[in-house]
Amino acid sequence: MKNSLRTLLPAAIAAAATLATAPGCSVTGCMDNRSSLLLAGFYSASTQKAVALKDIELGGVGAPHDSLLIDARATASEVYLPLRHTSTSTSFFIRYLDTYIDLSASYDTITLTYTSTPYFASEECGAIYRYNIRSLHHTTHFIDSIALLDSLIDNTDRQKMHIYFTTD
Repeated sequence: MKNSLRTLLPAAIAAAATLATAPGCSVTGCMDNRSSLLLAGFYSASTQKAVALKDIELGGVGAPHDSLLIDARATASEVYLPLRHTSTSTSFFIRYLDTYIDLSASYDTITLTYTSTPYFASEECGAIYRYNIRSLHHTTHFIDSIALLDSLIDNTDRQKMHIYFTTD
């Protein structure tokens, strides 16, 4: 029995080491971001510098359970905007909660029209959706303008849209 353990133990260790280093096998798994999200930064229209906004709520129009992406209690300088792969457009609202704002101008909306394409990232990461923005429309109560820096939305973690607000 002792002789068979002495023979089997080194063989088992060698087999495990071979499996861990075999091509196509990964010990770490997928380290990439698995979601394609549009990262939008907030900027001042007058200074062109990044700004942090407070007293706003931001969410998806028609999103399930009316989930907010930015809550009024938070201060934010950027936001991830999820696009729906089952649709060709997604709209977002920004609600301004400052008491000095006229109620008729308390909302802005942003609508993105796009195509979605499945993309096989890797064996470990699987498939993700990529979005190609075709058009962008927004209201102008407090949004001055929007710059789309890259129309391809993938799992890269960098700002691809700048939203310029009237800050004066």
